[in-house]
Amino acid sequence: MQAKKRYLFLFSTGACLLLLFYIGGVHVPLSREGTSQGDEHRHSNSLWPHNMGPLQPFSPFDQLETEDYNVHISPRQKRDVVPGIYTEKGCRMESCFDFSKCKNNKFKVYVYPQQKGEKISESYQNILSSIEGSRFYTSDPGQACLFILSLDTLDRDQLSPQYVHNLKTKIQNLPLWNGGKNHIIFNLYSGTWPDYTEDLGFDIGEAMLAKASISTENLRPNFDVSIPLFSKEHPRTGGERGYLKYNTIPPFRKYMLVFKGKRYLTGIGSDTRNALYHVHNSEDVVLLTTCKHGKDWQKHKDARCDRDNSEYDRYDYREMLHNSTFCLVPRGRRLGSFRFLEALQCVCAHLCVCACVCVCAFPAQAACVPVMLSNGWELPFSEIIDWNTAAVIGDERLLLQIPSTVHSIHQDRILSLRQQTQFLWEAYFSSVERIVLTTLEILQDRVLQQASRSSLMWNSLPGGLFTLPQYSTYLGDFPFYYAKLGIKPLPKFTAVIHTMTPLVSQSQPIIKLLVAVAKSQYCAKVIVLWNCDKPLPAKQRWPATLAPVVVIEGESKVMSSRFQPYDTISTDAVLSLDEDTVLSTTEVDFAFTVWQSFPERIVGYPARSHFWDSNKERWGYTSKWTNDYSMVLTGAAIYHRYYNHLYTHYLPTSLKGMVDQLSNCEDILMNFLVSAVTKLPPIKVTQKKQYKETMMGQSSRSSRWADPDHFAQRQTCMNKFASWFGTMPLVHSRMRLDPVLFKDQVSILRKKYRDIERL
Repeated sequence: MQAKKRYLFLFSTGACLLLLFYIGGVHVPLSREGTSQGDEHRHSNSLWPHNMGPLQPFSPFDQLETEDYNVHISPRQKRDVVPGIYTEKGCRMESCFDFSKCKNNKFKVYVYPQQKGEKISESYQNILSSIEGSRFYTSDPGQACLFILSLDTLDRDQLSPQYVHNLKTKIQNLPLWNGGKNHIIFNLYSGTWPDYTEDLGFDIGEAMLAKASISTENLRPNFDVSIPLFSKEHPRTGGERGYLKYNTIPPFRKYMLVFKGKRYLTGIGSDTRNALYHVHNSEDVVLLTTCKHGKDWQKHKDARCDRDNSEYDRYDYREMLHNSTFCLVPRGRRLGSFRFLEALQCVCAHLCVCACVCVCAFPAQAACVPVMLSNGWELPFSEIIDWNTAAVIGDERLLLQIPSTVHSIHQDRILSLRQQTQFLWEAYFSSVERIVLTTLEILQDRVLQQASRSSLMWNSLPGGLFTLPQYSTYLGDFPFYYAKLGIKPLPKFTAVIHTMTPLVSQSQPIIKLLVAVAKSQYCAKVIVLWNCDKPLPAKQRWPATLAPVVVIEGESKVMSSRFQPYDTISTDAVLSLDEDTVLSTTEVDFAFTVWQSFPERIVGYPARSHFWDSNKERWGYTSKWTNDYSMVLTGAAIYHRYYNHLYTHYLPTSLKGMVDQLSNCEDILMNFLVSAVTKLPPIKVTQKKQYKETMMGQSSRSSRWADPDHFAQRQTCMNKFASWFGTMPLVHSRMRLDPVLFKDQVSILRKKYRDIERL
């Protein structure tokens, strides 16, 4: 009996010790074959962070939604602060940043001039070009709030051909360095084999880091920025669109979970990758690794290499991505890997019909939900992005639980995750420019704290890059959040009539237009924008109207002035009109009624379209009356006043200068901007048949619309604008709203043909 008690006591003691080991996070190799061949380095470079703490289960997916849109706690903020490579200085914005340089609440960025003989990688050149082409750039260091080195700091791996030598001395000799204060350093790779530490090899001083693969241990909260690792092939501008709209249902696919990548045989790497074969089943969970990489991989091959290599070669990587519900993103040599962006975008295999036009070969199979397995990695832009709404985040030590975890996620949740990945990809990660601008916008929010964006702005359409806080910090002032907040736009509009012709007769179209618009029950005010080089007519020359009329003198032929955010515009809606537009009061009322249902879009009468000219290999512009359209001209259109602010402060001076120089294309540029923001087409309302001949003054042979040079200019504008946006943002539509059917029960039928708006 005593023996039984002793055995029971020993058994209980052993169980308690095992439990303590488990709770304490002690690493137990996942491989059946024991430790991997990289054990000789693990004593100082363990896969698991030294202060990782107890195991954390996968996120409870049904409890991830939150109503607090203004607060987001990053993974770093959830952990205790542990001293790291950069945290020893204790830098924060309040201690290591000189706010006095950001005068008059302006956030300007200076890029050092490039020095002769200094090599710069293509990726770093793309970063510098993105900054220099942004609205933040200044060529005057005296006006700068932030400074960017022209010395290439992206690759600090000493074995890399891109490694810049003597960087410490070169930086210290810069006259504006000032110990790194108000500087930000971009870095993708740090450390080298076998350690791959996060040290850059020079003293960064008080400079901030925009770094890939940065750990929560080394990131200085509210000072450094975690950015994604991107390849040299990552596009500088534009980038691929998300393709979720083509296939929203069903959410389940051929594979539940996939991965295809390297397995490291020596040096620091990922024990997780070495253990993936435990959960690979060749059916719905396909996790493939290969030993076949590096010059001397055969010297270190283990008993599984041949089998792994053979299985690896059987599968096409892109086909797996596009046919899987979840994509595994384990760490590589460093905490981050290219798999992160590949999973977010779900890289599209392309079929190119010419040098400039490529289509997705698998458009119906996009949007793979990333499953993050990289303990201690501060996820990119975690300061502003709530990754719980777009990814599954797990602990590497719970690898064996992944299949059951992803199988248990409800299809509604899967669809929500996939939709969010597509939004985040397109908003912040699709190009080098988006990555750089997101970094700068985050820093601007820190510097101009009184005008920082809320979490909802960052984590919902159209995203933080298109919601400028200088316009407002109140969500209800932006048309994108009306539905979410349950509010409606103000029930009035302000008409802005763009005038370039002298007023010589009371029978001119502008007089008739002014009277008709002012009669509208929804008209709060009429602004006549006098851009004529002739003197302003006397007050008595203007007709008496029900709504007040304000005349603003602008510069002659400055077309962009019609989209200025004038203080006198107090309504949400702006009715933009050309002086020769022919509209009745009832037509104005109807257009405004339609706009109230689509406040984020342009709603109006004259429509135009774009097309790809395969012979000239460029975008074309057409005014032909066809079944579809992609633009509604601002000669008779209603839009939200926020777009005036966005046009003025978001678009570069080069595009606006082109518009003013040509006295043309401002309406096309506004359509590009609104479609880029909303990813939607404008709304066309039906018009009187006679408009085909008289609308926009087309009946007059002297009209600029009949000028072939004017039309050729618009073709050129299309391609210039598409080049700057990096893509063609315009969306074709065949939907027209008629006053007889609008809001009638018949309009419910439109729900059966949702894709009619997106051809």
